[in-house]
Amino acid sequence: MVTLHESLGTIYDEVLHRNPGETEFHQAVREVLDSLGPVVTKHPAYTDAAVIRRLCEPERQIIFRVPWVDDQNNVQINRGFRVEFNSALGPFKGGLRFHPSVYLGIVKFLGFEQIFKNSLTGMPIGGGKGGSDFDPKGRSEGEIMRFCQAFMTELYRHIGEYTDVPAGDIGVGGREIGYLFGQYKRITNRYESGVLTGKGITWGGSLVRTEATGYGTVFFAQEILRSRGESFDGKRVVVSGSGNVATYAIEKLQQLGAIVVACSDSSGFVVDEQGIDLELLKEVKEVQRGRICDYVDQRESAELGQGSIWSVPCDIALPCATQNELDDKDAAVLAQNGCTIVAEGANMPCTPDAVRLFSEAGITFAPGKAANAGGVATSALEMQQNASRDRWSFEYTEERLAETMRGIHDRCLETADEYDTPGNYAAGANIAGFTQVADAMLALGVI
Repeated sequence: MVTLHESLGTIYDEVLHRNPGETEFHQAVREVLDSLGPVVTKHPAYTDAAVIRRLCEPERQIIFRVPWVDDQNNVQINRGFRVEFNSALGPFKGGLRFHPSVYLGIVKFLGFEQIFKNSLTGMPIGGGKGGSDFDPKGRSEGEIMRFCQAFMTELYRHIGEYTDVPAGDIGVGGREIGYLFGQYKRITNRYESGVLTGKGITWGGSLVRTEATGYGTVFFAQEILRSRGESFDGKRVVVSGSGNVATYAIEKLQQLGAIVVACSDSSGFVVDEQGIDLELLKEVKEVQRGRICDYVDQRESAELGQGSIWSVPCDIALPCATQNELDDKDAAVLAQNGCTIVAEGANMPCTPDAVRLFSEAGITFAPGKAANAGGVATSALEMQQNASRDRWSFEYTEERLAETMRGIHDRCLETADEYDTPGNYAAGANIAGFTQVADAMLALGVI
């Protein structure tokens, strides 16, 4: 582990003391602070004005009760969260996650990452995140609607197109965004399209938003390959997950000539040496709402994998499932099997030990705050369209997304060079994302 600059070590100790038990948040903060030693040496104003200390403390943390009634007429109680982390660059922006694992530490880790991710896009948006420990799996449409309505009944007073703009995340797709927006409209008596992103295309949504995070991750990896004079053509790729991000990453990979040989869900993973049949995968996951084993039952060339999905030999790995899913043992196997690029489609899916091993093995690592920024970038494009009462074509929006990802890639590399860490995308992303926010905080004064 990197030894922190003295002033940063003091800040990190304070974060540990003030946020006990929030291990994911601690990990996210440490990962950024590891890169900032050269920055605070070059720019002491960042520590003199307590910019980094302020950045590690959310502007606002909201925790609330969500009571709702299930189909058996029983009252259920869940907990809701919204962490409005930093608004130096614009209104808070970040998704809502509905999953049993959600607690304050998860939301703070996601919100902290979102600050730098949003900064890297170059869009005028701050960082925030939210969610609930509610699990949509196994719930009826009516139960999901009633929960979303109860959740928004509290959340609505804290959000707005100039204040805080939530979107979707794990467990929150177009269906949930619809129910949330409907309740917001009902309570406020305003058709405020810009208050939520990820909306349906017919009522204020943006084309490409569904595909954006997966597409964006692939565009970023494509830029890495292009910088080497290579392309995706014929490359073997492993993608973890089979949700929204993974599905559309697979789609774009196949369009660019890659062979995706494995994907997964929480029940296991599938290996398909002929390449994942994307239409079948969508049918199983989106229509049948089935498990990955159902794909195997309907595809002769597929089989269920044993052990870890990262044991499948590949040229490129895209972890697109959840945080800390790829550890140092997995990283060692990827290196042994000849993997050359790992790009994070999920938020912090690689452990610190895995990232260290990538560096030692010469594997190019693209962190999520850069590689998966396509989702929030396209959300910002949706906000632009809502503000102007406009609607863009799929092709135009996709090109804007690709252009944004190229810009993020180039900015990471240029910043890494500036701070004497050439080729280090993680350092470049952390420093570039941080300095833009820090400069804005200095300009705005102590607030």
